[in-house]
Amino acid sequence: MSPEKPQANDVEQAKIDEVRKLLGPVANKFPTQCCDASILRYLRARNWNAKKATKMLKETLKWRIQYRPDKIKWDDIAQEAARGKIYRANYSDKNGRTVLVMRPGLQNSNSVEEQIKCLVYCMESAISNLDEDQEQMVWLIDFQKWNMASISVKVTRETARVLQDHYPERLGIAVFYNPPKVFESFWLMVKPFLETKTYKKVKFVYSDHPPSMKVMEALFDMEKLESTFGGKNAENYDYESYAERMKKEEKQKTDSKNFGGVKKSGDGSPSDRMSVVSEVTDSDFLASEVCSQVSDEADFSDKNEIGSDLEGLDEIERLQIDCKDKIDGGDEVQK
Repeated sequence: MSPEKPQANDVEQAKIDEVRKLLGPVANKFPTQCCDASILRYLRARNWNAKKATKMLKETLKWRIQYRPDKIKWDDIAQEAARGKIYRANYSDKNGRTVLVMRPGLQNSNSVEEQIKCLVYCMESAISNLDEDQEQMVWLIDFQKWNMASISVKVTRETARVLQDHYPERLGIAVFYNPPKVFESFWLMVKPFLETKTYKKVKFVYSDHPPSMKVMEALFDMEKLESTFGGKNAENYDYESYAERMKKEEKQKTDSKNFGGVKKSGDGSPSDRMSVVSEVTDSDFLASEVCSQVSDEADFSDKNEIGSDLEGLDEIERLQIDCKDKIDGGDEVQK
């Protein structure tokens, strides 16, 4: 059965209504971000604690108003996208989930800010292209040319913070394709820092290991899947064609907005690439209002909860040094 967007039962709906009540007038000012499907994701991310979910959602509204992810354009991230280290595939999985391809071994920038901007651009693009009955995506992570030097503690920390705080419950499954043995040992040490429900979404796949390749066959139409991942589609990432595709989509969205067109997002609500700012006319005033509410309702235990999840990233620098010793010990990820 396809992993479709979950529908709220009576108990969950009561929690959604509780969050909407706690949000107050903000919910009406940001209908896209405060729709039932969105609130449900924040509740799941905060283990159904309405107060923590509300605070988390308000923090996201604050971030979206200030960072303006919906305003990031192709030209803003074109240089970061040059080598295809992260992009939205032109196919979905069998369940209609958007696919983000990531190639961390093709890193071409030292700028944390620019790398995060590129990530956010791709996340927004992936979300806006989800089928209406889906709210999660698939990550295909290709480890070609990857080594321990590819890891940046600063980028890893900021990536985890942005994805965890502002895109909760968006990952359906992550496929680690042909990770080298050094990564297997690194993963065994990083895994304890992740939530159980997160690392259970990770699948290790090896092109020379037929049983693991069945994961790809179950997820994708092999005729459409790129040959890089064992599929039959010979058309892999091409910068020029991808740039043309992104610019065309941007123009279509601009034209749609100008002529009053509405696109349905994976939230099941009207969206122009999940635009919060476009939902309001006085964003500066609302930013001040939302920020004030977030500050007034600060829950330090929640902050500590978030912080504890990220503190494990500080161990990466030590793990990079210790990893080779672990490899010599013979630890391997089960295939």
